Amino acid sequence: MSTPSETAPADQDALPTEHRTAAVVYNPVKVHLPTLKATVEQHQQEAGWAETLWFETTEEDPGGGMARAALDAGADVVAAAGGDGTVRAVAEVVHGSGASLALLPSGTGNLLARNMKLPLDDLASSAHTIFSGHERAIDFGLIGIERPDGAREQFGFVVMAGLGLDARMIANTRPELKKRVGWLAYLDSLLRSVRDTDGFEFKYRLDESARNGSVRAHSVIVGNCGMLQANAMLLPDAEIDDGVFDIVVMRPAASSAGCGSVHACSGRTGSCAGSGVRRCPRR
Repeated sequence: MSTPSETAPADQDALPTEHRTAAVVYNPVKVHLPTLKATVEQHQQEAGWAETLWFETTEEDPGGGMARAALDAGADVVAAAGGDGTVRAVAEVVHGSGASLALLPSGTGNLLARNMKLPLDDLASSAHTIFSGHERAIDFGLIGIERPDGAREQFGFVVMAGLGLDARMIANTRPELKKRVGWLAYLDSLLRSVRDTDGFEFKYRLDESARNGSVRAHSVIVGNCGMLQANAMLLPDAEIDDGVFDIVVMRPAASSAGCGSVHACSGRTGSCAGSGVRRCPRR
C-alpha cells in the first residue's frame, strides 16, 4: 500500500524509479478523466516513471478484471480511482501480487483512505504518492461464500465485511439519492432497513478449539478499521495493520415506542489475511 511520507527525505522514501510503471483503474462515473490524467502524468514525468497505464471499469466489472490486466501489463503500482467498490475490487487482485496499491479517492465514502488518514480531496497529493510515496503493509481479509446451489466464491476486503443489516442497507440504497446527497443516502437506507426487527440466525466458530455457537442478530460486521462516513466510529479499537479484525454484533430490540432499535456488542478476532474469525473475547 503506497502512502504519503511527510518526514523522510525524498531519496530514502521514494520508490525506486528504474523501469517502474504505474496503472490507474478508474470509475468513469466518479472521476473527471482529463483532470485526473493531467495530474497523474505530471507527477509521473517528475518522478521519471514509464508511461502510466489506464483501465476503465464497467458496470459489470468494478475493477477486478482491470487490475488483473494492469498486473499482466507489468504494473508495479495499481492506483484505484473510484469509490469503495473500486478500491475493494482492485485490492482483492493486487493482494499477494507483489505490486502495491495506491488510492486516488473519488467516491462517496472513501473509507480506506479515511481510516488511513490520507487526503480525501487533494488529487495532486494523492497522485504524487503513487510515484513518491512509501509502502505500508495493511491487513487483508478473505471471506468464503457458499451459494444455495453449492457454488463457492471467495472475496477480499480491506475495510469491513458485513452480513445482515449491513448488506441490506447497501442493497436498499437508492442510487439517485446517493448521486444527490452522497453518503447521507445510506442513512435513508438504514432507517428503512432497520424497521424490520426480525434478525438473522448466525452460526460462528471463534477458534479451532472452541465449540460452534449461534446468535440471533440484525447484523454482524467484521472490521479491519473502524471509521465510517462523517467520521462516525463503529469499531474504536480497530487498527488497519495490527494483525487482528474487530467484530460488532447488532441485535434487534423493540423499544417502548414500538419502533425497532439495535443493540451492539463488539469483540476482536485473532486473525487476518484470510484466516477467518478465530477469537472473539467478549468485552
